[in-house]
Amino acid sequence: MAQKIRIKPLGDRVLVEPVSEEDKHGKTKSGIIIPDTVNKERPEEGRVVACGEGKVNNEGALVPLKVKKGDRIIFSKYGPDEIKIDGKEYLIVSESNILAIIED
Repeated sequence: MAQKIRIKPLGDRVLVEPVSEEDKHGKTKSGIIIPDTVNKERPEEGRVVACGEGKVNNEGALVPLKVKKGDRIIFSKYGPDEIKIDGKEYLIVSESNILAIIED
């Protein structure tokens, strides 16, 4: 029986499941089908899967993260590190590279 891998990010890092354009909208707004080769850029939106505990400030106090598991976020395109867990791609993003929380 295979054991499921669990990831706990450290410090102010967040494990993110990327959301592709197709996942967000199903198709482009105008209904145009875009070839796979065009959509190979790293996504800038994702859903938080796991969070670290936060960052320690200069006074030694723990500053908790502003994001939580399940939040939909927008992050800097070139900030995250890519990892693969059980054949699925995830990103590890530092909180400083998270630009916004998308509120539904």
